[in-house]
Amino acid sequence: MIVAFSVAPSGTGRADGSVSDAVAAAVKIVRDSGLPHRTSAMFTELEGTTWDECFDVVKRATEAVLPFGSRVSLVLKADIRPGYEGQIDSKLGRLEAAIEKQDDQAHS
Repeated sequence: MIVAFSVAPSGTGRADGSVSDAVAAAVKIVRDSGLPHRTSAMFTELEGTTWDECFDVVKRATEAVLPFGSRVSLVLKADIRPGYEGQIDSKLGRLEAAIEKQDDQAHS
């Protein structure tokens, strides 16, 4: 299972609207979980083998953001594929291979 999520506070009271401190607290939870993960400018992805394993991390990351504002927004998407592991990297590998194949066909 791969879970992509974004968690951020609102009502922070900061003039610049930055949520980087809150996001850092959430990402630390993900990193400390030991699960395969990656963070981009918009989402954090993590991979686990069970719902409980993944959603425990998402819950704790969300709770880590609570002190930074008056409310918290959570956006979540999951790819549930029982019996498969290592998909956080494999999916990207298949995508890159497909792009390369299309490029090769276009230049043939």
